[in-house]
Amino acid sequence: MGPVSLLPKYQKLNTWKGDLNKMTHLQAGLSPETIEKARLELNENPDVLHQDIQQVRDMIITRPDIGFLRTDDAFILRFLRARKFHQADAFRLLAQYFQYRQLNLDMFKNFKADDPGIKRALIDGFPGVLENRDHYGRKILLLFAANWDQSRNSFTDILRAILLSLEVLIEDPELQINGFILIIDWSNFSFKQASKLTPSILKLAIEGLQDSFPARFGGVHFVNQPWYIHALYTLIKPFLKDKTRKRIFLHGNNLNSLHQLIHPEFLPSEFGGTLPPYDMGTWARTLLGPDYSDENDYTHTSYNAMHVKHTSSNLERECSPKPMKRSQSVVEAGTLKHEEKGENENTQPLLALD
Repeated sequence: MGPVSLLPKYQKLNTWKGDLNKMTHLQAGLSPETIEKARLELNENPDVLHQDIQQVRDMIITRPDIGFLRTDDAFILRFLRARKFHQADAFRLLAQYFQYRQLNLDMFKNFKADDPGIKRALIDGFPGVLENRDHYGRKILLLFAANWDQSRNSFTDILRAILLSLEVLIEDPELQINGFILIIDWSNFSFKQASKLTPSILKLAIEGLQDSFPARFGGVHFVNQPWYIHALYTLIKPFLKDKTRKRIFLHGNNLNSLHQLIHPEFLPSEFGGTLPPYDMGTWARTLLGPDYSDENDYTHTSYNAMHVKHTSSNLERECSPKPMKRSQSVVEAGTLKHEEKGENENTQPLLALD
């Protein structure tokens, strides 16, 4: 092979080296590949990073009606990354982030993992967070809908637990760039449970996750959804942004379509993956501490998401598998691999609705 054919590879390496030389402290810890991805996909330029942040900060004066409780460089940077460094869009998202919290004060009182409502939701696996990332470096979040015990957890507390988890995870700058994917397993989710998904609480979730949080969601995957969830999605579809709609995939029982987007080696066996069944207590133990128990009450140091300090390596080390207890998945491994004959036609897999 001649030297000319190797030139593009060296050019890429030189680009990474150049970015590393110009890297600010805000990019410390990022891999060369992630820095290059941020440059190509998000328009992140280390030469003007501080200027970009300051221009967003300068816009705060235009919204005196909102209390901007945090405006440091690292915090504003995640909003710029979420909006591909379009400064006006980043500021709009920053304003919506704090406005959402002002309008829903009760949701953010005692917004810590040891809050009783949040703690119960975490123990029951809302959300699940896989230890390893997918082939694009994205963190995989899981929701097993049938685990929602409505006598034990309110939908609002489940939403609070999800938002708190995202606050913790988004502290990792790699995830600010690579983003997240969410898989919702609707197996055994009853019509009675679905009837509690009222327009008002769905609107609250959409506003909190789509409109007011600085995360990049690469896909939301519905698995084994019954006809009434399909119908519910049709009802809320007008309230979703076009970009969001294009990233929602309804797979039904067709795991092949899921595996085309998320490789099986990154998935637990409930989704036809090669990993062991997901232990619902994994993420709760990460937030609540090593003495976590889902059967006894306990007290731990409070976890304040607005001031969390952690590293990705610590997070993954704490996510080591433990024996499953009451809050394990209600879905047995492999049950989603084949569609049973005679099922309602409305549960036929739809790869995407847009």
